[in-house]
Amino acid sequence: MKKRKGKIKVLLVDDEEEFVKTLSERLQMRDVDSSPVFDGEQAMEAMSDEEPDVMVLDLKMPGIHGLDVLQWVKKFHPEVQVIILTGYGTERDEERARKLGAFDYLKKPVETDSLLGKIRSAYKAHFEDAMSAIAFAEGGDLDTAQDIMTGKHAEESREA
Repeated sequence: MKKRKGKIKVLLVDDEEEFVKTLSERLQMRDVDSSPVFDGEQAMEAMSDEEPDVMVLDLKMPGIHGLDVLQWVKKFHPEVQVIILTGYGTERDEERARKLGAFDYLKKPVETDSLLGKIRSAYKAHFEDAMSAIAFAEGGDLDTAQDIMTGKHAEESREA
């Protein structure tokens, strides 16, 4: 997943191969650098090679469930924004996804342009978090910078 200058880098994770390949093509036509993978294990492998800005993640897949992938991402790649996109999620799944740090939770079917808007918002949040962390680090407040990058700062803001 090579990032070209100025492009948002998105990792698409869904076991419906035709759907995710088509979605990837549609995003690329809209100037988004996207790569599809077909299960949670492939997502983790792809992230060890190169970290995306945003992940669009299905929940119900063979092998590792999407919520487990989300939890792993937030633990080891907390700056990656994750958008859940599922056709089979429940209210309980949505509640758990949000508690684990999902940027948004969408249900299929979704219009490509609507999803693209969510991806751009997630990218903006990713970028703003990184800039805030840098500012705190440069000011000598390394604890706050680390909290921002691990998502603790966002959790505290939501709870307030």
